[in-house]
Amino acid sequence: MRWYARPQLETAAATPAAVAEELTPSRADLERIFRTKYGDIETCGWSPRMRHRFGYFNPDDEYETLVDHLVGDRTVWLDAGCGRFLFPSNAPLAKQLSDRCAHLVGVDPDETLDENPYVDDRAKVLIDDYETDKKFDLITLRMVAEHVAEPDVTVESLARLTRPGGKVVIFTIYRWSPVPLFTDIMPFWLHHPIKKRLWKTESKDTFPVVNKMNTRGALRRVFERHGFAESSFRYVDDCRTFANSPTFQWLELSTWRLLHTFGLHYPEVCLLAAYTRQ
Repeated sequence: MRWYARPQLETAAATPAAVAEELTPSRADLERIFRTKYGDIETCGWSPRMRHRFGYFNPDDEYETLVDHLVGDRTVWLDAGCGRFLFPSNAPLAKQLSDRCAHLVGVDPDETLDENPYVDDRAKVLIDDYETDKKFDLITLRMVAEHVAEPDVTVESLARLTRPGGKVVIFTIYRWSPVPLFTDIMPFWLHHPIKKRLWKTESKDTFPVVNKMNTRGALRRVFERHGFAESSFRYVDDCRTFANSPTFQWLELSTWRLLHTFGLHYPEVCLLAAYTRQ
């Protein structure tokens, strides 16, 4: 049975540990999303082939697999800060999930929202200022939390928009990883040239960060203050700093595998968490 076809995850008898286990993807789930994105392993690009050979799934793979799990045919979904993408590296899954869900709203003050082909409705405002009578089963914030300047204001808005039992998924950078620490001391005008060099990004996809919602403690405290409970939380190893260089990618993945053998995380990690509205 496909993940999203399972019954409601939240039941009176469910414990937080049981819910967290349900929200942890299996290798088979990750493989399925990986193949949706890249196609046949033998004929796809060198980078996904190398990652697959190492048994490594990157943070985007993990996030996409979780969202795939949570989107069913009756899901009313809001993607906050989506801009022109649901999943920047997985257009096939974006199309599948936008077709699968009952309704999808994109909320983002940036003009790039007009380029998003997957949303049913668009609201070019901050999530803090979005007004609607709808209540959402799922709200996703992909690489948004690091930009939130007033966490209590934002999470209060999320609580207002989420139905009881609904989930908010946060996928963001970890405050104390090397790259966020480095960007803290680097002038903002340098952010895009470095991102473009490493990851071939466009300037319109680079925004200032403030890192006020980028640790487990900070996230848990602000969500609990506004009526949510943590359903799952994971640190996801991020071996993408040198993803455009075969040599350096191999070195990253070799380091990751060595650390993984000893039960240690790679220094660069992302946070992937889900919070349930009580």
